[in-house]
Amino acid sequence: MSDANTDFKTGYMIYISKKVLFITLFCILAALSVGLALSFGKYPIGFLESYEIFFDHIRGRVPEGEIAVTKDMIIWELRAPRVLMGLIAGAGLAACGVTMQSVMRNPLADPYTTGVSSGASLGAIIYLILGISLVPTLIGQNAAIANAFLLSLIPAGLIILISRFMKTTPAMMILIGVSVMFLFSAITSLIMLVSHPDQVAEAYSWTAGTLGRATWSNIPISAGIVSACCAIMMVYSGKLNLLSSGDKCARSLGLNPDGTRVVLLVIVSFATASIVAFTGTIGFIGLVAPHMVRIFVGSDNRYLMPASMAFGAFMLTAADCLAREAGTAGLPVGVVTAMIGGPLFLYLLVRKGKRT
Repeated sequence: MSDANTDFKTGYMIYISKKVLFITLFCILAALSVGLALSFGKYPIGFLESYEIFFDHIRGRVPEGEIAVTKDMIIWELRAPRVLMGLIAGAGLAACGVTMQSVMRNPLADPYTTGVSSGASLGAIIYLILGISLVPTLIGQNAAIANAFLLSLIPAGLIILISRFMKTTPAMMILIGVSVMFLFSAITSLIMLVSHPDQVAEAYSWTAGTLGRATWSNIPISAGIVSACCAIMMVYSGKLNLLSSGDKCARSLGLNPDGTRVVLLVIVSFATASIVAFTGTIGFIGLVAPHMVRIFVGSDNRYLMPASMAFGAFMLTAADCLAREAGTAGLPVGVVTAMIGGPLFLYLLVRKGKRT
């Protein structure tokens, strides 16, 4: 009996070690992708040199010479905010994707299922084209960001409002989100159709999804909200496992599935809104990253969540490197993630077959 217990414990430790190894590996890859992203660009800077310049600036070391000053400015002012926003957005969207797929018990759910992205797009376009700021004291990029954040929360608010007066199933929540998405998308299309072509180009650039608008002034806001939301989702990872097994099973184990679902929906909405408001719609990270990671670590959200966050951070940062090098002026990273994520997700569907 003791040998059997020893064998079981050894096998279990190996099983857990593989999950931890996967998480560690992609944390390292995400860190390496930072150096790659800092060194990528029209002005070439060495891989190790980019780390050195970044950490020298943090330590307060003043660069000497015109070339050193130029490199410091490029790394710190232009590339570093973009790279950090990529890490924040990639990890946040992946965590939200894991949560949504467990909460909705639907493999096609992602952070945008509730209509958050369409609300954010409409909010930004209301300012960029119509010049209307929902926060009168704000102008410029800050006004567009505030509009995007406020309108992105409307779909989640509507779902929560409906859930107070009637029982809402996961399928109903998805349908409410889809309905709001179509409504907001129709309004967005109408505004763009009657607008000047120059305004439409600027609005399209925003909605396509880019990390290029990241600055040191908005990094703390996004990082603070996303970090807090991800921490809460990690705390709820055990309850997510219960929700994935069905409402009846969750109730039998003392969990209120409806209340937990609403709480997590609010958390996902805030996290997604704080990302989309600064980056626009970057698709497929929240959808593909959890499915890719499940192949290696399984469906236990206690390990799936951090592994997906590491994978998502690496995936988005690497995709942004490709986006910046594509063509003469680069591409929005949302286009690159869609080009990579679409075929990748199709492969996963074919690979899983009927199990999906």
